[in-house]
Amino acid sequence: MAGTARTREVLLLDGPWAFCHASDGVWREATVPMPWQAVFADLRQSSGKAVYKRQVTLPDRQGRQAVLHFGAVSYYADVRVNGQLLCSHEGGYLPFDCVLPDGLTGEVTVQVDCHLPDGDDGFGEIPHGKQSWYGPIGGIWQSVTLELRDPAHLQHCAILADLGGSVRVTLTQTAGETRVRLLDPAGAVVGQARRTSADGAQVFDFTVAEVAPWSPESPTLYQAEVLVGDEISLHSFGFRSISTHQGQILLNGKPLYMRAALDQDYYPEGICTPPSLAFLEDQLHKAKTLGLNMLRCHIKVPDPRYYEVADRLGMLIWTEIPNVGYFTPAAAARMRATMEGILARDGNHPSIVIWTLINEDWGIRMREVTEHRTWLKAEYDWLKAADPTRLVVDNSPCNGNFHVKTDLNDFHYYRSVPERRAEWDKLTEEFASGADWTFSPHGDAERRGDEPLLVSEFGVWGLPNPAQVTINGAEPWWMETGGGWGDGVAYPHGIQNRFATLQMDKVFGSFDRFIEAAQWYQFGNLKYQIEVMRAYPSIMGYVITEFTDVHWESNGLLDMNRNPRVFHDVFATVNADLVIVPRVQDHAGWTGETFGFEVEIATGGATLGTAVLTWKAGDVSGTLQVAATGPVSKTSAGRVQFTLPDLGENAMLTVELSLSEDGVQRARNSVQLAVYRKPAPRTLPTVAAEDATIAAFASALGYKVVPRGQADLILVHSLNEADIGALQRGGRFVVFADGTDKTFTNLRVEQAGREQPFMPVVDDIPGLPRGPDALLPNIVLIPRQGTMWRGDWIAGFSWLRRHGPLAALPGGPLVDLSFDRVIPHHVMGGFRAWEFGGLVHAGIVVGWVHKPMALIAERRVGNGGLVASTFRLFNDPPGHDPVAATLFDALIQIATAMPTD
Repeated sequence: MAGTARTREVLLLDGPWAFCHASDGVWREATVPMPWQAVFADLRQSSGKAVYKRQVTLPDRQGRQAVLHFGAVSYYADVRVNGQLLCSHEGGYLPFDCVLPDGLTGEVTVQVDCHLPDGDDGFGEIPHGKQSWYGPIGGIWQSVTLELRDPAHLQHCAILADLGGSVRVTLTQTAGETRVRLLDPAGAVVGQARRTSADGAQVFDFTVAEVAPWSPESPTLYQAEVLVGDEISLHSFGFRSISTHQGQILLNGKPLYMRAALDQDYYPEGICTPPSLAFLEDQLHKAKTLGLNMLRCHIKVPDPRYYEVADRLGMLIWTEIPNVGYFTPAAAARMRATMEGILARDGNHPSIVIWTLINEDWGIRMREVTEHRTWLKAEYDWLKAADPTRLVVDNSPCNGNFHVKTDLNDFHYYRSVPERRAEWDKLTEEFASGADWTFSPHGDAERRGDEPLLVSEFGVWGLPNPAQVTINGAEPWWMETGGGWGDGVAYPHGIQNRFATLQMDKVFGSFDRFIEAAQWYQFGNLKYQIEVMRAYPSIMGYVITEFTDVHWESNGLLDMNRNPRVFHDVFATVNADLVIVPRVQDHAGWTGETFGFEVEIATGGATLGTAVLTWKAGDVSGTLQVAATGPVSKTSAGRVQFTLPDLGENAMLTVELSLSEDGVQRARNSVQLAVYRKPAPRTLPTVAAEDATIAAFASALGYKVVPRGQADLILVHSLNEADIGALQRGGRFVVFADGTDKTFTNLRVEQAGREQPFMPVVDDIPGLPRGPDALLPNIVLIPRQGTMWRGDWIAGFSWLRRHGPLAALPGGPLVDLSFDRVIPHHVMGGFRAWEFGGLVHAGIVVGWVHKPMALIAERRVGNGGLVASTFRLFNDPPGHDPVAATLFDALIQIATAMPTD
């Protein structure tokens, strides 16, 4: 070559910059890189315009070209030096360069607009992703460097490598002599070429013998060493392939079972700016400990170090274009330009295996607009042609939207268990069978029929411990956000006060124990839902929502500060290639009963030789022989069956399951069962029940059913005026408010009437409708379906105060799968905070301890009183479900013990 090879000289310009936001005109010091929303408390939710500036002194150029390089500036930037405009850039996620003319140095000024500098902010037409959820991102949020490069220099290097050893290196450069050498992981040269090149693109083709493929288990990286003129640079790449065939995903030609988590790529202090390379490495190590083999980087373009770490440590990445707010030709052009920039910046990373064009129809309207569907199919075709080395998803859909043309048939659905167990089971069964509802119903879908199935979003909230997500020892600013989401239940600030006000320490013991219970509830949901999906080999994987909490959104496997949940060390037992799948129908039984369940083994991308399943339930154990099984399959291990032991009291029993091959444990799992002892003979109160179902249930459990005038307790589904009179005279009632009887959003069969003024106000009937709590016993009854209490993505935490009669129900305090058959479909309101300290025996809070409602509560009415419960106790024959029977007894005991006059 002409001279001595050298790397490009780079001067880092990160650190303090002078900053002024247009809203106040005040100059202050900002940290670069970091969005201004992360730096200044008073600008957290601000967008608009701002100016950055700092002095820059150039080293001796020695004939080299000086370039200001910006990793990313959101969204529009004008860059000046000493007032001279050097360049303008639009786009909030990708890099750009500004060349400094010879002799120009001094003050660098970057004028930034969060949106579009056209008078109207134009936010809806620019790619912005989750900024519409968590707040705007403005300013210089990736590193700024001053680079000195040779006149002959490399502008871009694109590397295409396949498993056969073919490598194509495409260089974009200025004219000059060029050398390319390929280096294997040990640094040995495995290919080289040189030539004198003109300006523009130059292609170098190589063949490498005996390549080592890149995979999460073996992230083998090669390098292309490029020398243009006297300037040398290194570019990493890997040999890997990703494809689909007959419903399977193939990585390097072998079946891949996707165990992914959604990653919003948000950080505790920097919002979208990672604090360090070490931080990125640490979170990826934790991801691998959790059993994850992929992260779905969600509608966002991350810092480039994110991919570098994934390449090096071994993590597959699914990347998505940030969405716009509404579709216009300009918005479409910006999304295309963003994807082109992603391909240019990130195309060499072997870790990236999937692209998504649209998420959940955001920014377009597929259901109603034919042109949007047509555009999306064309965009899929364009991207497949631009990058044939990766899979492409057109629209990653949820309820109400769909695919039109895609490599993967993925879908999002959320349900909590046990609250909506039956729905989860049915949805998964339908999806696994290739349901039509995942593709366009308009006759314009181009469906091959063998697209691999993925449940690409599912999950439920846990809660982080606020003491572990502090910033510099203080409550993080984001705990004051989220109030507009989920009908207010996503607002974190004040959670400890709400917990204390509701006296929930009497239920959980302490706030910390409540947080632990919420996290174990999250684990129980994920465990059950993964097991159900693994029972269907047609489903090739899933994406858990999500990898980390994000501000108020609390469904992460790690919290916002990357602290692990309580289940961190056991999660990989179910989040693995090889999984033991227990197929348990009922999670509760009576002592002495024969209890059993089928066990299946799901292989995912693994294979299994002849193996032995060992199970242990208390003092009882057994073994089952398991046949050898290939990948992406399941096999039956047989039936675990035993007599439920007498544990001395009602208690939880753990059934341990272990799978071994040639004496080596390959997988383990466990099942939690609630074991109930038959009640001992006891003296029972007499009861009256005009409802035949209630009467038969009570009688079968040993209660004497008598006429009302002779009964200690009256059992009903609802109340009428006569019942209220009986209560006022000293009667005791148990109200099974399970929705059997039609009431008017309360416990009463009568309507509450109207209030003054007696003139039409809200409809054609004079007067204002009275609230549902206007009539005694002043209790509101609300169906959970369609409300935040239904049990969905934002979890509702249903609890029982397990003391007194309710101490007979093992487990808790939160309900578990043993309650599956009695889960309430209604909640009760009308209770004051102080009543949750004793008179409410079971209840629910949602999200960050909001919307407290009762599931079991007592109330005085006149000289009498009642106990009301929304648990559904009559789904099965009397005595079949021990949970229903024990709850029935507990309600009778609570009502019997109520003080009355």
